[in-house]
Amino acid sequence: MFNKKALLSVLVSSSLLTLSCDKKGAQSDWNDANPFFAPSTLAYQTADFSKIKNGDFKPALLEGMRQQLEEIEKITSNKEAATFENTLVELEKSGQLLTRVSNVFGLLTGADTNAELQKVEEELSKDFAAHSDAIYLNDLLFQRIKALYGQRENLKLDAESTRLLDHYYDAFVLAGADLSQENKERLKVINGEIAALNTQFSNQLLAATKAGGVSFTKDELEGLDENTLSSYLQKDGSYLISLINTTQQPDLISMSQKDARAKLFKASWSRAEKGDANDTRAAILELVKKRAEKAQLLGYQNYAQWSLKDQMAQTPEAVNSLLDQLIPASTAIAKAEAQDIQNLLNAEPAPFELTAADWDFYAEKIRKAKYNIDENETKPYFEVNTVLEKGVFYMAEQLYGITFKKRTDLPVWNEDVQVYELFNEDKTSIGLFYGDFYKRDSKRGGAWMSNIVGQSKLLNTKPVIYNVSNFTKPAAGQPALISFDDVTTLFHEFGHALHGFFADQTYPTLSGTNVSRDFVEFPSQFHEHFAVVPAVLKNYAIHYKTGEVMPEALLQKMLNAMSFNKGYAMTEMLAATSLDLAWHTLGVDATVADVDQFEQRALATKGLDLAQVPPRYRSSYFSHIFAGGYAAGYYAYLWAEMLDHDAYSWLEENGGMTRQNGQRLRDQVFSRGNSEELTKLYKNFRGQEPSINPMLKARGLVE
Repeated sequence: MFNKKALLSVLVSSSLLTLSCDKKGAQSDWNDANPFFAPSTLAYQTADFSKIKNGDFKPALLEGMRQQLEEIEKITSNKEAATFENTLVELEKSGQLLTRVSNVFGLLTGADTNAELQKVEEELSKDFAAHSDAIYLNDLLFQRIKALYGQRENLKLDAESTRLLDHYYDAFVLAGADLSQENKERLKVINGEIAALNTQFSNQLLAATKAGGVSFTKDELEGLDENTLSSYLQKDGSYLISLINTTQQPDLISMSQKDARAKLFKASWSRAEKGDANDTRAAILELVKKRAEKAQLLGYQNYAQWSLKDQMAQTPEAVNSLLDQLIPASTAIAKAEAQDIQNLLNAEPAPFELTAADWDFYAEKIRKAKYNIDENETKPYFEVNTVLEKGVFYMAEQLYGITFKKRTDLPVWNEDVQVYELFNEDKTSIGLFYGDFYKRDSKRGGAWMSNIVGQSKLLNTKPVIYNVSNFTKPAAGQPALISFDDVTTLFHEFGHALHGFFADQTYPTLSGTNVSRDFVEFPSQFHEHFAVVPAVLKNYAIHYKTGEVMPEALLQKMLNAMSFNKGYAMTEMLAATSLDLAWHTLGVDATVADVDQFEQRALATKGLDLAQVPPRYRSSYFSHIFAGGYAAGYYAYLWAEMLDHDAYSWLEENGGMTRQNGQRLRDQVFSRGNSEELTKLYKNFRGQEPSINPMLKARGLVE
């Protein structure tokens, strides 16, 4: 998942502006002590985490907003006619302090938060929204951009500059710049309310997930290996399993006690629906209502129509068309898989009806019987640091000529974080990579990538990028062994990182991963393929004790078994996608009183109400769409999957994982950011429109 906090672009409320201005005379006292008020002197201007304190964020964020407002005011008060340089270039240069601090704030509130940071997030959420409104609803600024847009054919701009002008004009219109002043004021209120609800949902879910951890006795956890058990052992002798953000929990695949499986699944399923302060359902109902109201104000029938306007898909109808091509075959396969499991259960000494809590355990039994493979056989070959350095990094070296050097001289936000410097084939530097791989209570669930520093030739900055995951941290002295799903996550998130590292743009707004949601997941999902390329897999699949490369027989069994359970995997994804679209195609007059009932109806309408195949995320813990910037956009993973399989089929047709192919991908796709219309960019690379057929074949949905 790519995680980009909403742009904290411009303004605070008038009271906060006054407060900031009132303190201007004393600024030097606190500027000197605050590490954000000057660019970092560390390599690549990366953040100095050894100096950053919780108390630094609020004053730096407020001052960053104040400074950017001042910079915007200089643009709009310029008496000269608007030019590209005195308007858009100056706009691109604005807000550097705000970007510097908000990037680190977004990192820590996601990966290592605490009560003080959450309080700042809650206190300033409406102000962040107001700040963005102060740019995008600033009529003087919009009129300058509009004037440039009207004469763009005569400006003789280069291609990237033309793209920047088009981007800003469209973004301003989409944000409401053409509304009446009365409607702009109403929109500002709604945006503030939405921002506050996003933060409320995020903090409630983090607390609910933390509180939802399940305590077990050792007997209840029969089936788990000793390394896993030791990582869960508590001082009182109990064993605590923390929840991850998906519905299904990884340990369910190994837990042989039915009651224990049901206990863990129920904790996951109901984590944010306990009627307490962490129950997210009220926030959801209010949030979708506010989003629908915003869409209506902007001239759209629903939020999805508005949100998709600047995406590759463009309309809810296009998304539904994609889903309709996938749902029938996916659910048919999932139902067949369910029947296979039920047949197994019927042969048990005490037969019982299959539930969602039982699926992974018994599906694994079938997989073992069918393919003669056990996940516990393969995990010893997947030690996280070996996978990273000899798998993910090796792939990048073979395809793109990139080399890596570990850095231990740079401060980090948590002791688990690792840092690497990246170099091109000609030894020129690319940037810094941080990896934060182990789950902890201060980290939200899931996996994601984002920037500490973005690439821009205008600002003379190179990328500083981090990946975050939630693998189980081993007990002291034990290896960090991960599942093959986790291996794929490492390749996926580093695919996002490569998209950012390859950025070669002048303007920060168009740089790297600043693309539509349904394109941004394409580079990440494309790089997942290399986890199973034999030359790569054999390089990293090394037994942590013996140093032995995974035997060919075991490797083939694992590869063969990858086709298993694909109906389930696609159906749980389609169910989550359909929930997202259902919530965000509600009109402003729609009345929803009960989140769970709405969820059930939405799934039934699409034929996705399979009791044994729950959605990958339920509404109540669907952070992608209610706190993570993917509202009406979760389909993006499927849309991008169509692109990634189509692109990988090109690779296979042209010789596979070669430096030549890697360079073409880098030059024509992954380094281009948003510097060209994305549909055109992909077609220019591929020579044709993307086809869904490679995806359907890979998913086992067609022969």
